[in-house]
Amino acid sequence: MPVRGGYFIGNVSPARMDFRWFCLGNCIAILSSLATPEQSTAIMDLIESRWEELVGEMPLKVCYPAIENHEWRIITGCDPKNTRWSYHNGGSWPVLLWLLAAACVKTGRPQIARRAIEIAETRLLKDHWPEYYDGKLGRYIGKQSRKAQTWSIAGYLVAKMMLEDPSHLGMVAIEEDKQMKPLLRRSNSWTL
Repeated sequence: MPVRGGYFIGNVSPARMDFRWFCLGNCIAILSSLATPEQSTAIMDLIESRWEELVGEMPLKVCYPAIENHEWRIITGCDPKNTRWSYHNGGSWPVLLWLLAAACVKTGRPQIARRAIEIAETRLLKDHWPEYYDGKLGRYIGKQSRKAQTWSIAGYLVAKMMLEDPSHLGMVAIEEDKQMKPLLRRSNSWTL
């Protein structure tokens, strides 16, 4: 990954980090305010600078890079859909459009979401709203990817609505309240 930009890494299990890019986790980190404004900017910078790798021919890759060789069987449980650049192993999932759009609105970078939506609009309807695409070339997977997926349709529609009316961000984003200090009280049952 580049010097400019950054991202949160994945946690596969206790003490086992996955250093690949995960779109879902990074967008949720922005929306939940887990990411600081500086970290959120770095994530958006990374998406822009590594567009081909993280977004590609069909938005959006669930993770990057794909696990190759025998390791994908170990990590993903031998499901044949999880070969490299497919399904949970680097596949492109249209449902993630709404998370990207919301993160873009929150960080003031709606042009990133518009670019991803424009790419998706060229294919989603024609391909009958599939679940996912090949992450390397953006190809429709055929029988492996189910058609008419409600979450693909919803992801696209929410992304469009988010850009048309950014006030919708309030329904999915959490702003950290810097004025609020947690009130800590001992329970009545607490004793020395």
